[in-house]
Amino acid sequence: MKNDIHPDYKPVVFYDTSSEFKFLTKSTMGSSETIEWEDGNTYPLIKVEVSSASHPFYTGKKLFVDTAGRVEKFNRRYKKK
Repeated sequence: MKNDIHPDYKPVVFYDTSSEFKFLTKSTMGSSETIEWEDGNTYPLIKVEVSSASHPFYTGKKLFVDTAGRVEKFNRRYKKK
């Protein structure tokens, strides 16, 4: 295996903005924002809109998420002429 070709795999905190749920895991993603975790260490913070804590499949609740007009954009693109 070649050296120095893989991205840095480090611990990060993912924060679900819709349900206030946070979890610590490892990822290659990075962020300029940081958060102090329960263990006292500081980790990069990645904000997400949907996670297992807020996704309708896992919660059983119907949730409508319209990020930056995705539905309207789809309708405009595929509208019958």
